[in-house]
Amino acid sequence: MDEVLPLPKLSLYGFQHVLAFYAGAVLVPVILGSSLGLSREELIYLINADLVTAGIATIIQAWGFWRIGSRLPLVQGATFTAVSPMIAIGQGAGGGTAGLLVVYGAVITGGVAAFLFAPFAGRLAVYFPPIVTGTLLTVIGIVLIPVALQDVGGGSTLIGGPGYGDPANLAYAGGTLLFILLVVRFGGPFLRSIAVLLGLVGGTAVAWLLGDADLGAVDQADWLGVSTPFHYGLPTFSLFPMLAMVVVMLITMVETTGDVYAMGEITGRKVDGDTVSRALRADGVATVLGGVLNSFPYVAFAENIGLVRISRVTSRFVVVAAGVFMILLGLVPKAGAVVASVPHPVLGAAAVAMFGMVTTVGIQILAKVDLREERNALILAVSLGAAMLPTAVAPFFERMPTEVRAVLGSGITLGTLTAVLLNLFFHAFESRRKREDIDWDGLADYDDGRGPQTATAR
Repeated sequence: MDEVLPLPKLSLYGFQHVLAFYAGAVLVPVILGSSLGLSREELIYLINADLVTAGIATIIQAWGFWRIGSRLPLVQGATFTAVSPMIAIGQGAGGGTAGLLVVYGAVITGGVAAFLFAPFAGRLAVYFPPIVTGTLLTVIGIVLIPVALQDVGGGSTLIGGPGYGDPANLAYAGGTLLFILLVVRFGGPFLRSIAVLLGLVGGTAVAWLLGDADLGAVDQADWLGVSTPFHYGLPTFSLFPMLAMVVVMLITMVETTGDVYAMGEITGRKVDGDTVSRALRADGVATVLGGVLNSFPYVAFAENIGLVRISRVTSRFVVVAAGVFMILLGLVPKAGAVVASVPHPVLGAAAVAMFGMVTTVGIQILAKVDLREERNALILAVSLGAAMLPTAVAPFFERMPTEVRAVLGSGITLGTLTAVLLNLFFHAFESRRKREDIDWDGLADYDDGRGPQTATAR
């Protein structure tokens, strides 16, 4: 994990992380900006600011300094959990840039709260046994797979129109996924490690040759765009939006905790309460930076956890390189436009594999849990059911108040809260309970660079 690879490999593996991260990264500013009625120029500025801040946040998390940053290969991105609350906050403040200023005041407050609460959250790691972290990762993967499948059909903006599910889209997605599988099956170690990158490049090239990849945005984009602090003005600090964002950050801290344990599982690096605290401090610092640099709250990105699992390249300095690339893309909108030209079906095919691997990591952790024990089985079963409520039945909570819907409307949030609360209900107050921990010594047993081969519950 601490190996510094040669510059060509470092750059290639880092850029692969950027491609895996990019679609999710731009989705948050696109959704928020559209909901608040921002102009096209303001929307592009939000995207660039998000990329720059995400790059800085990723470097902080993976490189680490003082007691900030997990020093794990975790890529940081704007959290989807905060999207609905930020829309509600912004629209409640009148939308437009005035709404953004209230959002940024709440984001800064949430970041400060996350930083201050991080040491206490690290001490609560005992309440995140494998049944909770495994359920969390399984929920994240299962909830995000439908998002990838929307891209396979052509993108969420086409749903309901004649272009969605077009056979050409399905062919691009199927061809990209098949190509990735063939590279993993028949390629050498190096080619297997960049299978996702090759699939994205190959699928985009074929789509361009057939006239289905639009590169027109590249010509229209500027060469240089610098995100300046408080671009829209000084933030506005309102009590209820601030409290709402603090609650959101507490929820995302649970998500980050699960991501940290998942990365420990993948890499064989022991994770303890101090590691979790350092990761959460990085989230807090990154979120404060988001409010200053016109961006959003940040957490570890599940897409890239799946990519580490697929590529088996665990060097954290690869992720640092990805952070540098993100900053460059944010400063050079024209370069970002090239990455944004990857067709939705091609990106969706790669995301299906990566989100599926996130689910696999969750199942790998759950394999260490005694699911014959009724309470553990119920925690998993009920949490999965809760996560599917807003995922499978979108209007389920539409009659709830806006503040409640902002929390319950996310399958990841609802499933995570359910797992944590049920674990507390069943296990927290038992004085003599057999604890199930991840066997970090077992995870250190590697075989020919293929990752952890043995792990048992104790």
